[in-house]
Amino acid sequence: MQMFLDESGDHGLSHIDPNFPLFLLCGCLFSDDALVAFEEKMNALKRKYWNTTDVILYSREIRKCEGPFQILFDLLLKEQFYNDLNVLIADADFTVIAAAIDKEKHIKRYGKLAHDPYDVSLSFMMERFVFCLDEIDNASSAQLIFEKRGYKEDTQITSHFNAIRDAGTYFVDGERMRSRVTGCHFHAKMENIVGLQCADLCAYPLARSIVLKGEPSKAADIVSEKVYTKNGKQYGFKIFP
Repeated sequence: MQMFLDESGDHGLSHIDPNFPLFLLCGCLFSDDALVAFEEKMNALKRKYWNTTDVILYSREIRKCEGPFQILFDLLLKEQFYNDLNVLIADADFTVIAAAIDKEKHIKRYGKLAHDPYDVSLSFMMERFVFCLDEIDNASSAQLIFEKRGYKEDTQITSHFNAIRDAGTYFVDGERMRSRVTGCHFHAKMENIVGLQCADLCAYPLARSIVLKGEPSKAADIVSEKVYTKNGKQYGFKIFP
């Protein structure tokens, strides 16, 4: 199994956009078979609209109709594409685990002691990742797949990942964490990794649903249905503080 991670929003605390004061880290957990099936369907969608599988589905470019998504200036085509994209995500077999940090509240509560929202989100996610794997199979384990963000950023993420994996969290000790989480890997966006594209497509709707409370969003509803749930509660979606 593999969990692919991507983010929405800026994790920095030095400047906070009042229109989007949120950082969200989103993970999509796939079994090997489910990932193969998802890749086939995503490639079919790409061939339908671009006659190639080389196009990378990137949420920001889709929303802004940039690059290969300039075809979406055709409003009828845009509607059809979004419908197909929603069906692709809705029908796929994966589980969402996500953590969001309200940066304004984070700073107000912790001040200069406030930790990097990326690190905080990753801690929450790895903890809930273990809970989810516990539900799937007592012997299940998986690796985390990140998108490359730069040498400095990737080194920082790897360092925090290893610290969590070694020491565990308040609810998951290190031994249990290491038995479930086998390691982490990084891939560039241009490598066209479908799991990372799925995480990117899921992250923004979830973040938007928090920032724009109550505003209807079919995409957010679809992603919300994928969140790891236990006893009717979404254990796989943490909003902090």
